[in-house]
Amino acid sequence: MPEIWEYTTLGDVCKRGGGYIQTGPFGSQLHASDYVPFGVPSIMPVNIGDNQILTQGIARISEVDAERLSRYRVRPGDIVYSRRGDVERCSLVREKQNGWLCGTGCLMIRLGDGVIDPRFASFYLKHPAVKEWILRHALGATMPNLNTNIMQSVPFILPPLTTQHAISRILGSLDDKIELNRQMNATLEAMARTIFQSWFVDFDPVRAKAEGRQPAGMDAATAALFPDAFEEVDGRKVPRRWRVEPLDQIATFLNGLALQNYPAEIENEYLPVIKIAQMHKGITEGSDRASIHIPPEYIVEDGDVLFSWSGSLEVILWCGGKGALNQHLFKVSSDKYPKWFYYYWVLHHLPDFQLIAEGKATTMGHIQRHHLSEAMCFVPPSDQMEQMEKVMAPLLNKIIANSIESRTLAQIRDALLPKLMSGELQIQNVT
Repeated sequence: MPEIWEYTTLGDVCKRGGGYIQTGPFGSQLHASDYVPFGVPSIMPVNIGDNQILTQGIARISEVDAERLSRYRVRPGDIVYSRRGDVERCSLVREKQNGWLCGTGCLMIRLGDGVIDPRFASFYLKHPAVKEWILRHALGATMPNLNTNIMQSVPFILPPLTTQHAISRILGSLDDKIELNRQMNATLEAMARTIFQSWFVDFDPVRAKAEGRQPAGMDAATAALFPDAFEEVDGRKVPRRWRVEPLDQIATFLNGLALQNYPAEIENEYLPVIKIAQMHKGITEGSDRASIHIPPEYIVEDGDVLFSWSGSLEVILWCGGKGALNQHLFKVSSDKYPKWFYYYWVLHHLPDFQLIAEGKATTMGHIQRHHLSEAMCFVPPSDQMEQMEKVMAPLLNKIIANSIESRTLAQIRDALLPKLMSGELQIQNVT
């Protein structure tokens, strides 16, 4: 590293800036009964993503409890770590998370002021060598654990503040674009789900036309796609000329392979194995390796619909690159209907499937094939489907394109990071 850069530890950096490292509250301080539907979000390990805090399903506590545990409340510039399990996972706290709680199972790093750029620190802690050091020093063979002593001892390279700011700007610009894509996709996904619910579940346009009204928020050309009356099909009231079909008839649900039986033959020629964990994260980092010679239908490509039918039931558009489909996952496809159509029907039935799985008296709840046959879908005639495709397909295609772009940007960021952090790539050469 450049001579003017300093080699120190994370604990020393925090101490110089008046900061510290501490764990979140223990179970004796915060019980399951303390969580409330509305209140101050409590950051758990499951809420820590790729340098971002995930809010879906986040636990909350009352303002009274938040004040009681005020020493654990985070502020912008802090970094939160998963203290057990996936101990490499950490995220910078942004302005919108100000005052949230560093929850049970997490560890908080308060960097202090004037010594280090918090964003630089968050990138530095993503350095592969730093992550490897943390994992190597974590306690416990089956479940790695971190404590404050370990984190205080993390080796830290400290460039001048001006250099830190420059590195943060370069890597941060890539992160900002990734976050913008994420927000855009959230909006597109909400739009597509709302349209699907209105058209295929609530039948809003048909009801409006049946009552002699113009469908709200819809131009004449789109309104013309829908009939103005209902009829009964198999005991169900559906728009005229529409059909009722079970979910497993509108799409094919291909169960994955036991890929331990298909090991990679050559070290550098393999397919990353996509299991439930990889599907949940959306990436194949750290996955097992399978042979490239598995049957082609079990190869997963960007844009494929994946459905985990056991454990934590979930449906996603996979955009993590080519991989191999493991057991307990369905790859969902169809040679009859467009992707958006079967994707949103699976999503529509997902809450029911999750309830079925939760009711199983096993350690890993699941659904069975007959549940797919019992989940009904409403199918418009082909002429109407073709016109609906013009509205729905661009939304889904843009979501997929944004996700693939974000993966590419993340790969560029991760390739630049160690070169910038070591001084191998000089700032003036990349600005």
